Amino acid sequence: MCPAPTRCPPTTSRWTDTPARYGLVSRGFHWLMAALLIWQFLIIGLWQAVGDTPWVRAVTALGPFHVTIGLYTITLVTLRAAWAAAMRHRRPPRAPGWQGRTARLMHVGLYALMVIIPALGLLRAYGSGKGQVQWGHQLIPATGIEIPWMTGLADAVHGEASWLMAVLILGHMGVAVLHGLKRDGVLGRMAGR
Repeated sequence: MCPAPTRCPPTTSRWTDTPARYGLVSRGFHWLMAALLIWQFLIIGLWQAVGDTPWVRAVTALGPFHVTIGLYTITLVTLRAAWAAAMRHRRPPRAPGWQGRTARLMHVGLYALMVIIPALGLLRAYGSGKGQVQWGHQLIPATGIEIPWMTGLADAVHGEASWLMAVLILGHMGVAVLHGLKRDGVLGRMAGR
């Protein structure tokens, strides 16, 4: 562990985190998940604005589909959380006071929603009795038996939780822009030099 950015040994890998910046692995997880979630919200916005038209299907075919993004997200957030735990003593420090507590709360909320939302989608797939085939494999078994409480819970919470995540993401982006305007170095920790 490096006590200060200027005292880090020259062998410090650019792949791992340091108190001065996030490493390439942390940044890779962050930006890959950001791209997936932005794509997810774009295709959902298109569906809601235009409807299920051939044009919308053509656009959404350019990237992964809704369920696939959910599965990628739940997998990546699990890997990212494990990586963050491994790097917890090496990472840049949080801001002191209420700003640090707010940032932590926002990040915990985002992580939780990135698990809960896809999990609700999987619960809906199981509860519908139709199952889910992904990448040619039966991920959720097709039982043919509908379980109303599962589909009801998923239907009631999945979409609303997604919009809550959208609000948190917009807030996260807004704070990042403010840090960029202040040129305090916080944005550079995740954005690179």
